[in-house]
Amino acid sequence: MPDDVYSRYQAAHRAHQTHTDACTSCTDHTRCPQGTRLWESFTRLQDAYLQRNRPR
Repeated sequence: MPDDVYSRYQAAHRAHQTHTDACTSCTDHTRCPQGTRLWESFTRLQDAYLQRNRPR
């Protein structure tokens, strides 16, 4: 069974990438409100995934 956090993290990355490919306002350093929301979701899920897989 795939890791749910990993799946959600990857889906968030795809959503952000799809948005930035189409959005003329988003750059590597600035984001529109929707791009900001997608980026924050991606980074939050990535942090959760990496934290959970960190050796203890």
